[in-house]
Amino acid sequence: MLKNFTQSLRIDVTPQALRLLRVRRWSPAAPELLAGQGLAAGTAGPVGVAEALPGALAALLAGQDAAGMCASFVLSDDLVRLWQVTPPVQATRLADLEGAAALRFYTLYGETPAAWHVSADWNAAAPFMAAAVPRLLKAAIENAAAQHGLAVTAIVPHFVAAWNRHAGALKNDAWFGVAQDNVLALAACEDGKLRAVRHVAIPHGADHYWLTQAAQREALLLGLQPPALIQLSGEIPPALAKPAGSDKHIATAALGVAA
Repeated sequence: MLKNFTQSLRIDVTPQALRLLRVRRWSPAAPELLAGQGLAAGTAGPVGVAEALPGALAALLAGQDAAGMCASFVLSDDLVRLWQVTPPVQATRLADLEGAAALRFYTLYGETPAAWHVSADWNAAAPFMAAAVPRLLKAAIENAAAQHGLAVTAIVPHFVAAWNRHAGALKNDAWFGVAQDNVLALAACEDGKLRAVRHVAIPHGADHYWLTQAAQREALLLGLQPPALIQLSGEIPPALAKPAGSDKHIATAALGVAA
């Protein structure tokens, strides 16, 4: 039986560790970190994480009285795949959009999405983003969660969780960035709509000059105007949490530490 409808659990999954956080519903407060649990040394990729996850989750939840709680699982972006899909001309059926997503997936990654669970903001009128979670990892999460009495409400990529949390606070034509583990997921937006997501390594000492150069390069590749503002979430480098030191640099604004 489900319990405690005023809060839920969030479990972050990376190739290195699991993190358990408490999320208070109807509250703007950031999730509260309850516990962390490292994965076995050498764990890498979705297969390794899927194998290590049951034991790590058991250790993470030890003494937490989590049975009966709703829980969402947030997967680091290096465990999933995100891509943009252009709908076919005159597409009218969901099957048309799913076929276009599968074809684009094959073009980008050289395989069919049969081993992946694909979800998307299906749209026949405009390009849309799709996400894929390894079926093996998804099954491992669902099975392990059931063993501990958790009700799984979502299994989503880290970027998607951050977008869902902050999209309503984004200013028109601002871009959105989510920093995690020294990688910036940079979301290019136009007219308030998500156009593309690029993952860029964050160098040591990253500052507004670096971010401006990175954003201008991605804008050029995408055929977009560089943004005047990038709103940031997650593990923001200290220099980028401060105002830009030059009007030649793109301004930044923090949306909060929680992604």
